[in-house]
Amino acid sequence: MAQVDASFTAVESHTAPYSGGATAGRRPECFNSTLQECLFVLMAAMSIGMSSILYGTTTVITAPIGRDLNMTSAQITWINAAGALSSGAFLLFFAKVADTFGRRSLLIFAMAAFAISSLIAGFASNAMYLDIFCGLLGLWSAAAVPPAVGILGAAYSVPSKRKNKAFACFSAGNPVGFVMGSIFSGVAAHLFSWRASLWLLAMIYISFFIAAIWTVPKTQASIEKMSWDVLRRFDVFGILLSIAGIALFCASLTIAGDAPHGWQTSYVLVLLILGIVFMGSFVAWEGYCKYPLMPLQIWRDRNFSLINIVVLLGFMSFSTSAFWLSLYMQNVLKFSALKVAIHLLPQAIAGILVNIIAGFVLHRVDNKLLTGIGTLSYLASVLLLALMKEASSYWAFIFPSLLLSVIGADLQFNVANMYVMSFLPPNQQSLAGGIFNTVTKLCSAIGLGISASIYNAESTGKAALQTTIKPYQSLFWFCVAVSGFSLCFVPFLTIGTQGQESKASSVADFAGEKEKEKGNEDGKK
Repeated sequence: MAQVDASFTAVESHTAPYSGGATAGRRPECFNSTLQECLFVLMAAMSIGMSSILYGTTTVITAPIGRDLNMTSAQITWINAAGALSSGAFLLFFAKVADTFGRRSLLIFAMAAFAISSLIAGFASNAMYLDIFCGLLGLWSAAAVPPAVGILGAAYSVPSKRKNKAFACFSAGNPVGFVMGSIFSGVAAHLFSWRASLWLLAMIYISFFIAAIWTVPKTQASIEKMSWDVLRRFDVFGILLSIAGIALFCASLTIAGDAPHGWQTSYVLVLLILGIVFMGSFVAWEGYCKYPLMPLQIWRDRNFSLINIVVLLGFMSFSTSAFWLSLYMQNVLKFSALKVAIHLLPQAIAGILVNIIAGFVLHRVDNKLLTGIGTLSYLASVLLLALMKEASSYWAFIFPSLLLSVIGADLQFNVANMYVMSFLPPNQQSLAGGIFNTVTKLCSAIGLGISASIYNAESTGKAALQTTIKPYQSLFWFCVAVSGFSLCFVPFLTIGTQGQESKASSVADFAGEKEKEKGNEDGKK
């Protein structure tokens, strides 16, 4: 625990003198105006929500894509799994790149690359083409998240209500991004075709790329230049092990459902075993490496480990149920893409409201209680889906399920983001965001892989489009089990309120105001 205590000391020693931050309640000095500050927070939310917006965009058009490109159920699953897989595999790598070579330039580049790849993906002519570009889109989303998180964490280095509000808006990126992506996609697909949904996504991020050039501040005190000494401290071997381990493990889960003999297929077992071996080797190497990509001592903090586990299981339930609920509405209820988007609209509205409320209560309400409420909301949400029938009313089952799911997502993300980002010093803020978002992306890929196997096991044959509720009910019960398991970890959390303005900060604010008043009086004289 001495190393963990040292990390907290590092946080204190880095935040106080940091010029990019702000004293409690004031606008960070790295922003020239409140407008720039608000636009950057929006930019950060769009960055962390990049993969979620892609996920939402493709989710409501999976059925027409599957029909148009003659895709199997596994190929349809890969539309979303490819992005989650590549994003989860490369997040730690890009976190190291951002902290070492510069966050601002990496974020702007990622915005441009994401827009271009989305534009090209819209011209897909077969399943392989589309799945590959969905993987590339996940790669660029992995490049955007760590620098956005790092800049935000460095800018708001002092606990305050202003920081709570900024992080509440930022945390909305993942859950609300999914719903907004599905709505935009549904409208575009209804008016034109599923390809227009991807082209609209490209237009949105081209706009944000242009805006990023002006809004993204410079917060890093120093940036390394490429040299052998820097590369020696880059933990290249650890990066390769993490990428290979996560990629092989998630790939085995995803392709098992469409393999000739399911889990007994030889290449599925080989990929699974190799993935586990590489990930185990990565953990062992990080304990030995002098300059580790992911310092293992951070996991010795009980709250850090528990909050990541709770979010992992909760978001696995959220992303898996959202994907298959959309397919259920398209395949069983015969909803068009636009109708699916309209029926998901309450989730977006609720998500915005929950994040606004979260920004005002993080420093007032015990965060363990908020996490517990979020976990119970997840559980109730998927229970409603598991218990519904084909003839069940939307307002009695799906509508309340959507509201509860986003309450769970937003409360857990706000608590977890605040804790994780406060745990590491400013020079490792991208790493903090990389670890947390690797957890969420990894759980999405694992959830989709397991659910694809369950779907195929319950389906009548290998058809991609099942028109009975039975396979979907099995998937929703899987989500119930996952949510219930996450509830077991909540009682062991000891996180209290977060984001209170410290007494020292308040005194510094008061002294600063008095100094300013004195200066004004001297000027008048």
